[in-house]
Amino acid sequence: MAYYTGSVGAVPTANKGKYLEHLTAAWPLFNSYGATRMVETWGVDVPKGKVTDFYGAVDARDDESIVFSWIEWPDKATADASWQKMTNDPAMKQMPEMPFDGSRMIFGGFSPVYEAGQHTGAGYYQGFLLAVPEKNKAAYAAMADEGWKMFQKGGASGMMEAWGEDVPRGKKTDFYRATKAEAGEVAVFSWTAWPDRATCDAAAKAMEAEMGDMDTSTMPFDGMRMMWAGFEPLFDSKADA
Repeated sequence: MAYYTGSVGAVPTANKGKYLEHLTAAWPLFNSYGATRMVETWGVDVPKGKVTDFYGAVDARDDESIVFSWIEWPDKATADASWQKMTNDPAMKQMPEMPFDGSRMIFGGFSPVYEAGQHTGAGYYQGFLLAVPEKNKAAYAAMADEGWKMFQKGGASGMMEAWGEDVPRGKKTDFYRATKAEAGEVAVFSWTAWPDRATCDAAAKAMEAEMGDMDTSTMPFDGMRMMWAGFEPLFDSKADA
């Protein structure tokens, strides 16, 4: 089963070009360790939230932009082994200096709990972070299936819901603090792929009207703590190959 290393970071907006250079240098290494794809997206529609948001998740500064990214692996074993290889690989020392504060990046390992459609060739992504009670995993997957029907109707090309399997605690930031996770809750990292931002925005308006009277108390998680934002692809190893 596919496995994902998901991450969110804050990059100085002025360093966008340097960040892309860093990604271009990093992908061949990850690929040599067994990664099958790397996708990095740049925040272009990142709203401020009342309870949680992407800025707070990584303690973003006013001059920084949010990046939402994932590395795809064939399985968890390959991903775990890669991190061990990295610590001893001399090539890592030849990498360009990171053009952002890596100590504020949040990351973790995730397995698909629901997947639909295609994720390659997207021109725009919606990224989501949330915390779901572990006991509600099946109910969450069922809700995701219903959500996909609405997204697909609006023009979405793909959807991925990934369940936290190996999500570490951080010294400054982590997925638990980002989502204000409570005891017994699991971090969920997800995205919806769209052909372009215009299609996504139009679908969002239509869904907002359709869901106006929806009873959110029946959702299998606290929607007030979920965060979402819009991102444009910056680097996609499959698209840029």
